[in-house]
Amino acid sequence: MPLSPDRNPNPQLKKHQSWPDLWLKDPQALKNVVHKMRLQSLSSSNTPPSEPEETLPLSQSDTQDDNLPGPDYTALLSDQLLLIILSKLTESQHVSNSLVCKRWSVLSGQLVRSVRLLDWEFLESGRLVYRFPNLECIDIVEACMTLPRNSGILLSSKFVSFHVGTRFWDARFVRQEDLLHSDLIDAGLRILAEGCPNLRKLVVIGASEKGLCSVAEECPTVQEFELHCCTDLALMGISGCQNLQILKLIGRVDGLYDSVISDIGLTILAQGCRRLVKLELVGCEGSYDGIKAIGQCCQMLEELTLCDHRLDGGWLAALSYCENLKTLKLHSCKSIDPSPGPGEHLGSCPALEELHLKRCHMRDYQGVRALFLVCETVRELVLEDCWGLDNAIFGTASICRRVRFLSMEGCSLLTMDGLESVVLSWKDLKRLRVVSCNNIKDSEVSPAVAALFSVLKELKWRPDSRSLLSSGLEGTGVGHKGGYKGELAVQSIQFPHSLVY
Repeated sequence: MPLSPDRNPNPQLKKHQSWPDLWLKDPQALKNVVHKMRLQSLSSSNTPPSEPEETLPLSQSDTQDDNLPGPDYTALLSDQLLLIILSKLTESQHVSNSLVCKRWSVLSGQLVRSVRLLDWEFLESGRLVYRFPNLECIDIVEACMTLPRNSGILLSSKFVSFHVGTRFWDARFVRQEDLLHSDLIDAGLRILAEGCPNLRKLVVIGASEKGLCSVAEECPTVQEFELHCCTDLALMGISGCQNLQILKLIGRVDGLYDSVISDIGLTILAQGCRRLVKLELVGCEGSYDGIKAIGQCCQMLEELTLCDHRLDGGWLAALSYCENLKTLKLHSCKSIDPSPGPGEHLGSCPALEELHLKRCHMRDYQGVRALFLVCETVRELVLEDCWGLDNAIFGTASICRRVRFLSMEGCSLLTMDGLESVVLSWKDLKRLRVVSCNNIKDSEVSPAVAALFSVLKELKWRPDSRSLLSSGLEGTGVGHKGGYKGELAVQSIQFPHSLVY
């Protein structure tokens, strides 16, 4: 009689059961093993276990209540190993991870590198540095303000954003009374400096010399400061930052702040921060002396940005002392230089490569011409939404004979004649971008300009919203003969029949 496959042919020989089979049949044994492993991990540390290893009592509720959470297997991992695992997760998961347990909350806080503080009490009580001991970047501007946060009115600018009330005083949103007292801010900076020695970037408002000195003393790795509503004497506090490389000073801002940074502050800054690489001055006063001091002392300065400057006439001549300056940016300036002086006394920046002008008033012929004289070595020229830039004023840019890239956007007064007279004088021009310049017409493209277009490496031509890709460009090689292999950037040119090759 054949044996059934379900029957054992030799009932005396029993199958030996493995450890997993025993654990699955006996849940109590599995719990004992896990608990044993936990006790062994505790016994290996300096703190002895609370119970002897030989005994493993389990309460009756542990064996009967299945709704209780299971054992915490992460308790077997060291803090260093668990920290490595949590660091592999995305930053968006740090908040949810910190809610798992107290241990995870502490470890997740060690992974946070950047914080924007809204509650000053969180810093003043010491909870901030305890919760996030490894902070590298912190913004405490909004926490330093006493403005109501439940007003429902959010004021945003390119420098700062905060809630404001329904009443305004002296045509300014932020008064001196709306800021915490400087002593409180300095005390908070002391707590922050002592608790976060790895700090690299600090954004603060209304700080004095004392508070900034504490940061310079306790945080040797600080490399970037952004100071709002700052004064001249407060800049003495950052003179001890030996590794400071990036600095942004926001002085007077119409409708927001009303602080003054003059030649005194610029001189203090120049003598104390000699390793500056990038400097941005917003709403700062000063003159030739302040810019000269920066150029002479800050030999490593490579980028200078002036936004809505209040500099006195003649400051342009001081740029020649910035021998290693590579990028100069002027943003929202109501004037370039009201009295630049004779051209032979201006000098030039020998290492300058980029000049950016954005939302600047360029109606002053002499000031614009002096700027191009000082920046005659530039290779990239960017003009965006500049008022008053007509053919005559733009013609002064022909002084810069090394330009390789020209970008123009929102220059509505410029015509094709003015553009042609300049670009044809630049023998090294390789890239051209013309966008939203409504007075430049496709029909006015001359044969000389068309020939220039054919050898450019990159060309983006969209002077107005009506410009479309012209079928007359097909087969002409515009945008390709210079070696540019990307997408054809030309958006419009309507060639007369005599110009089509």
